[in-house]
Amino acid sequence: MSATGKTSLPVLLRVQGFLVLIEGFFMLTVLPVTYFHHGINAFSMPFAALITVLTGFILCFSTRRHKKTQLNHREGVITICLSWLVLSLFGGLPFLLSKSVPNFTDAFFEALSGFTTTGATILTHIETVPKDILLWRSMTQWMGGLAIIVFGVALMPLLGIGGMQLFMIEMNGINYDKLHPRTMHTAKRLWGLYIFFTLLETLLLHFGDMDWFDALCHSLTTISSGGFSTRTSSLAGFSNYSQIVVMCFMILSGCNFTLLLIALVRRPKALLNNEEFKNFIFSILGFSTVLAIALIFMVKQPINSALRSSFFSVTSLLTTTGFFVSDYTLWPVGLWGLLLLLMFIGACSGSTAGGIKIIRHLIFIKNALLELKRILHPSAVIPVKINRKSVSKSVIIKTMTFVFLYFFLFIGGIVILLSLGIDFNTSVGASIASLSNLGTGIGQVGPWGTYAFLPQVAKWVLMVFMLLGRVEIFTLISIFSKSFWK
Repeated sequence: MSATGKTSLPVLLRVQGFLVLIEGFFMLTVLPVTYFHHGINAFSMPFAALITVLTGFILCFSTRRHKKTQLNHREGVITICLSWLVLSLFGGLPFLLSKSVPNFTDAFFEALSGFTTTGATILTHIETVPKDILLWRSMTQWMGGLAIIVFGVALMPLLGIGGMQLFMIEMNGINYDKLHPRTMHTAKRLWGLYIFFTLLETLLLHFGDMDWFDALCHSLTTISSGGFSTRTSSLAGFSNYSQIVVMCFMILSGCNFTLLLIALVRRPKALLNNEEFKNFIFSILGFSTVLAIALIFMVKQPINSALRSSFFSVTSLLTTTGFFVSDYTLWPVGLWGLLLLLMFIGACSGSTAGGIKIIRHLIFIKNALLELKRILHPSAVIPVKINRKSVSKSVIIKTMTFVFLYFFLFIGGIVILLSLGIDFNTSVGASIASLSNLGTGIGQVGPWGTYAFLPQVAKWVLMVFMLLGRVEIFTLISIFSKSFWK
């Protein structure tokens, strides 16, 4: 991959400063909760917000003379990769200053897990954590899911910088559909839809058994496919109504957001005509039915309980949200294979979910089946088609390479964790849960488990996996290639 154009360090610093400034203002929105629960002498959140806002302001002010009509591809990739590290660095301040976590590594881990919407946590007793820290923890996932990059792109013209490359890299789906000729308008519409879904879910959850605080926190982490909860027992501590509402919004968060907007404002049948979306829904229904039948006959669960556990678990794992209502590690080992498969699949491209993404599986499977036909008919030209459009050979090769690298990294993660003395089940669960931005895996990092017991080296390895899963493998790896810097 060649990244044309000269890289401007002041422009990169200006964009980072702008994103940090936005992060600081989000921190300020938490202060009412801080002062309500801890009084006017509260220290950790106000001080963290002050440091973040001042740093962002200084970076923006000191680079005010540096403007650029459009970031080139290299600058876009560097900005995306650097953003999650910088945002997590400042985002970990509230955890560290409030002493909710014991050290810098854990604070950075919790923040990066939030911003990458992984949902892996080192907190063991979540109910004892201050409410303002829990709200900030949920907000990191909401910001990381879609809000801060898309919001930043929408406002970047105010800095004299165009954000088209940034937007294209962030919305990393293979089938990006543009709603408006100007990227800024598309970003604003996506941001508006993101906020609307969040507020709607908050309202619906409050109608159930959640207070406003729990409803808001779970809405922030559902629509971002994050999975952080305000309770150690996750959604198991709430009513069936709340679980159904969350499940519905997990499905929405697993859809392509640009496709949702197109269906809402232009072509209502766009969803029904989209092959990836249809396979996403069929996957939820199919896997849930199979799992429910297995739970009824193998675990002897009542039908209602089996249906609830299966549909919620499948939806949560497929969308890489990571909420849970039951401990699936207690189910027969034979069902773990199905659960691991779900952890790999992921939802739709252009969604807030992690994983390989359904569209890549479609391309991979269709190409494999067509290869059989090509062997029988060597002279025939049989293209791979998605939504009745031929997929280019370069996209097919890139998809095959991506899937190979994904499994290679997964196996590599297992080997590294095993070498650090971690048991096999936990190594498998932590590796795929981090790479797929799922958070909840199997073994000691399954439901009701945390990452607190892991050695610091293992945490840093898994943080790299979180970043690989969030910015996507090719984007991060490309930085280390010689051609990228030519």
